[in-house]
Amino acid sequence: MMSKEVVVSGIRPTGFLHLGNYFGAMRNYVRMQDDYDCYFFVADQHSLTTHPDTTALRNSVLRVLAENIACGLDPDKVALYVQSDVPETAELYLYLNMLAYKGELEKTVTFKEKVRLQPDNVNAGLLTYPVLMSADILIQRAVKVPVGKDQEQHLEMARNFADRFNNRYTEVFPLPQPFNFGNTLTKILSLDGNGKMSKSENQMATIYLADEDEMIRKKIMKAKTDSGPVEANAVKPGYIENLFTLMNITSDTATISKFEQDFNTCIIRYGDMKKQLAEDMIRFITPIREKANDIQNDQAYLDKIMKQGAAKARARASETLRLVRKAMRFS
Repeated sequence: MMSKEVVVSGIRPTGFLHLGNYFGAMRNYVRMQDDYDCYFFVADQHSLTTHPDTTALRNSVLRVLAENIACGLDPDKVALYVQSDVPETAELYLYLNMLAYKGELEKTVTFKEKVRLQPDNVNAGLLTYPVLMSADILIQRAVKVPVGKDQEQHLEMARNFADRFNNRYTEVFPLPQPFNFGNTLTKILSLDGNGKMSKSENQMATIYLADEDEMIRKKIMKAKTDSGPVEANAVKPGYIENLFTLMNITSDTATISKFEQDFNTCIIRYGDMKKQLAEDMIRFITPIREKANDIQNDQAYLDKIMKQGAAKARARASETLRLVRKAMRFS
């Protein structure tokens, strides 16, 4: 039997998961779990670079785990674990830091952006964030990593570190490639028309998987619109296109056709469209929210999932470290 390709991906527990996370990542994770050997983790250690206060961290970790399972991830098919439960990653992170150079780390786009956003907390972890991300990937000897555009540079660095290690010592790591979903990625924009939905910024313009019905209605009714098209079959502005994108993923075909027709013939009433979209969105989100709440309230089940995931992740990670230490003549 052919072994499946190893895929790794992590998500930081620094905010509530939202519709963009679902359609940008989680829905694809669910599709991948039958075809690949998947390692999905909650990056609690990564969160310390920007969120050093750990008071609410455990609850955030549990919520992210619960939401992932509620969205369809099967903990019996994938290794679903918490980053800090795999201490082997930290040892590999140490070794990779010896192969990472200050100049290249300082040029990282996300580092420069974080320095701008938090000038009073430019810690070493922030600088070496790409090294820890590389350790997360390489400790499982992953060959594919699903990444968004903003993480592509980090993945390129992971390949560089793996290549440097292989050249300096001996061949241990495959060079991880970005997992490309082709045209299946659905981009979900913020409801105010400014960029993507966010886990922490501009919360009234983002639909979270934990939002209650009334909050979903309120957010969608506030979504940016205009006075409507003035000529037939006009090109939709981005913020209107986004409303139709949301409708395409939550409403039935007859509803979508009706509002497309109304737009193309210049008789669309955005108030009616938003009311319909809100009810369809509630029908879509409610089962995920309720299932996630049930899971989050079942501490024994979550403990079992985390132990099981950590055991799977550590089994492969310890084998990787054995190969690394041998290559470096530490054993």
